[in-house]
Amino acid sequence: MAQERNNNTPRTTLITRFSAVGDIAMTIPLLYSLARTYPNDKFIFVSRERFGQFFIDKPENLLFIGINLDNYKGLTGLYKLYKKLNEYKPDFVADLHDVLRTKILRTYFLMLSGAKVANIIKGRSEKKKLTRSKNKIQAQLKSTFERYRDVFTRLGFPFTPSFTSLFNGGKGDISEFSGIIPPKGNNKWVGVAPFAAHNGKIYPLDKMEQVIALLSKEPDVEIFCFGNGPKEEAVVNDWCSKYPHVNSFLGRTNFNGELRLISHLDAMICMDSANMHMASLAGTPAISVWGATSPLAGFLGWNQKSEDCVELPLPCRPCSIFGNKPCMYGDFRCMNIAPELIARKVLEKIGK
Repeated sequence: MAQERNNNTPRTTLITRFSAVGDIAMTIPLLYSLARTYPNDKFIFVSRERFGQFFIDKPENLLFIGINLDNYKGLTGLYKLYKKLNEYKPDFVADLHDVLRTKILRTYFLMLSGAKVANIIKGRSEKKKLTRSKNKIQAQLKSTFERYRDVFTRLGFPFTPSFTSLFNGGKGDISEFSGIIPPKGNNKWVGVAPFAAHNGKIYPLDKMEQVIALLSKEPDVEIFCFGNGPKEEAVVNDWCSKYPHVNSFLGRTNFNGELRLISHLDAMICMDSANMHMASLAGTPAISVWGATSPLAGFLGWNQKSEDCVELPLPCRPCSIFGNKPCMYGDFRCMNIAPELIARKVLEKIGK
């Protein structure tokens, strides 16, 4: 059975969050701050293997364990995973996901190992009031960062977040990309991440092309496009062929490499998507475009500024937390944002 924690006895905390990319990225400012606040304790973060790429220069007492969830299906599989993770003898279990899989897992630790457990309170009722079509209550909700921190506070680990960036205010090593990107010199570098998982989050690509056309007219502005997959690559390659100073970074590297390049950008244009959170981890300002979703739901990136959010004040917004609902009008009018507005915000941000 787990013993009561005291300040003189090192303890182990197991932390679970299995998806999605942006949500995983949002854990890092809290995990790094937590581990540095309690250097004598051990913190073990369990997630999908590929997310280990985010954990650049992590504190020594923060361990990442990557797993393949296909190997742990059903109650039997989760019990197998429990047995594997129980080898670390955790005193505490922090569930930052609160889905069926993590609920079962934390119950095993509570009932079989006597670990103290706590889970994220997602505020589902508040979010329904924020996104419903009638009698909508448009109020700022608690941020996801606060919700994560609350979990650790309930476990007896209060702390004040101190995270600045994965590179401690510096820049990542991009020497390996010297053959595929131009030297920076005195130029300004702007990232463009125009894609997202759901239509309600995607600024129309024809409008984004206009933004790129406007920025490419600046001779000392270099543009780097981010994305994933053949369809997105075809769109970006078309832009690269039409406009000067536009570079594709699709398929060039993994999350780790992208983070290192993003740390050198002067600004990043992005949606309410994983790329906003990657920019946040790299300490790069994000000009974020919001449509069906809203910063009110608590998903604005770490240390990002509300004045850098581009959004329309429509009474129907937000209509969705994740941007996965069909538009009630069928036209996503929330994304009818002038390209000139976005381009101007970017140029102001980079001092042009």
